[in-house]
Amino acid sequence: MPLIVQKYGGTSVADADRIRDVAKRVVDTFRAGNEVVVVVSAMGRTTDDLIDLAKRVADRDHPREMDMLLTAGERVSMALCAMAIEDRGVPAMSLTGSQAGILTTATHGQAEIVEISGDRVRAGLDSGKVVIVAGFQGVSPDSRDVTTLGRGGSDATAAALAAVLGADVCEIYTDVDGVFTADPRIVPDARKIDEISYQEMLEMSVAGSGVLMGRSVEFGRRYNIPIHVRSSFTTDMGTWVKEETMEEAIIRGIAHDTSEAKVTVHGVPDKPGVAATLFEPLARAGVNVDMIVQNVSRDGITDISFTVPKSSIASALDVAGSVSTDVGAGGVDVDEDIAKVSLVGAGMKSESGIAAKMFRILSDHGINIEMISTSPIRISCIVAGGDIEKAVRSLHDGFQTAMAPASEGDG
Repeated sequence: MPLIVQKYGGTSVADADRIRDVAKRVVDTFRAGNEVVVVVSAMGRTTDDLIDLAKRVADRDHPREMDMLLTAGERVSMALCAMAIEDRGVPAMSLTGSQAGILTTATHGQAEIVEISGDRVRAGLDSGKVVIVAGFQGVSPDSRDVTTLGRGGSDATAAALAAVLGADVCEIYTDVDGVFTADPRIVPDARKIDEISYQEMLEMSVAGSGVLMGRSVEFGRRYNIPIHVRSSFTTDMGTWVKEETMEEAIIRGIAHDTSEAKVTVHGVPDKPGVAATLFEPLARAGVNVDMIVQNVSRDGITDISFTVPKSSIASALDVAGSVSTDVGAGGVDVDEDIAKVSLVGAGMKSESGIAAKMFRILSDHGINIEMISTSPIRISCIVAGGDIEKAVRSLHDGFQTAMAPASEGDG
């Protein structure tokens, strides 16, 4: 019997009516002859509301208690979904992340899945039930504390369960029709992508595309589980994420990210070991550094700039300030008004001139490039935050002919 893992995001389970709609879709899938595991996020804005509530009652960070608080949202969703499914005559059972055997690292707020036993999930399936698992959460076997997986963590829960259970497909239901060539809110004529490779989707996710969490794509790639990103409000086909695609487009899509800030350490002595002195303590502090640029040395002095999530600014400044003092640097500043725009496409590996064209398009639209980073299938540029929408639109217009053609019905 085929096994399907379905994940429903917060908008898909935002209220009672939508939960009943999800239950109907799940029951239809089950009665079509499939085993079904469902992963749910918290309802609507529940997670954001709980974060706001915590800020109103506490001035300091409380990572352990915050994880205890935030995991409540998914527990509400899973129980309500189980009730709605059973009301339609299909047996169901709900499990928290720990009950499902999702074991994680001990890092609160950004834990990573290290193992899934899944015994109770398999037992539920074997007894003919739909199993609903709370996304975004697990338990650390070392501390025995509840943990959360970070924003988008329910995607990782679903993909990891699909991998462990040997599912035929992992369906990610969301409030959009699939993955688009750019954010449709910025580019109205952005096109839905019918299929995209794991490698391309991983680069899109890392570059800021909010449709899929990067770790979920990595689980799919590692265990060769096809991922189908589709809307929970229609029955239309969405975007398939898989190993190989029918067509290798030069540019698959354009992603952007406004969640980073640029930190610069000025007047750093240009000698061996200084970079390690800066970035090793940043790593120990759990600061995720993205792009790094070291300026040309003059008189043995240089500047080092790097980007970090805005949520990590305080930690980054604390570490960088301490290192700056220790090595005799000239000080540290931060620029929060930046954004990252990226071109992604497997065809870039064999196509010359893509970077030059990207830089020319941005220049022609008066957009200055502050930092650049590349991979074999991605080019990313840091620009001023106020220029990001213009950058995305101009690049989408300039590279339309290099993208895969629109699917039938996409206009």
